[in-house]
Amino acid sequence: MLDLIKKLREETGCSIGECKKAIEEAGGDYEKANRVLTLSASKTAAKKSHRETKEGIIATYLHTNKKIGVLVELLSETDFVAKNILFSELAHSIALHVAAMNPLYVCMGDIPKYAVELITREANTEAQKLNKPAHILQQIVEGKVSAYFSEQCLLTQPYIKDQDKTVNDLIQETIAKFGENIKVSRFARFEL
Repeated sequence: MLDLIKKLREETGCSIGECKKAIEEAGGDYEKANRVLTLSASKTAAKKSHRETKEGIIATYLHTNKKIGVLVELLSETDFVAKNILFSELAHSIALHVAAMNPLYVCMGDIPKYAVELITREANTEAQKLNKPAHILQQIVEGKVSAYFSEQCLLTQPYIKDQDKTVNDLIQETIAKFGENIKVSRFARFEL
């Protein structure tokens, strides 16, 4: 059991007590314990999401060809967390992700109304060609619009280093480790 606790702690960064509790709850099943900790991290992050983030850092990424550069503003509640190496690594990972995936927005709430209207019109035009009933066309349009914007928002994109989780999942895991709210405030991507 000690080996499982150690492995789980190294992989998740959660405390020894949390890892032990998760393994006991999972009946010694490592994969199940990992899922328990992931669920726990999501709950912790949800509780902390209303807290104000006043501290943070600006991370940079410059691609090796010197033709793509990124700035990411990552915020935390305290400068204690903002100065932590794991926080800096998270910010750098997000900057690397932005360089690779080129999102347009941080989250769905950042999407301007005109962009939603434009994509909805385009999806509607495409859907009309399918000759389906109106209620099905509406579902198709909503699905296309939702899929398009989830691909364009940083937080809903699959994380480039682990396609099984989103960038938001990566942030939620870090929130669970530090016990305080963390959020991406904004980013800028430059490309020659």
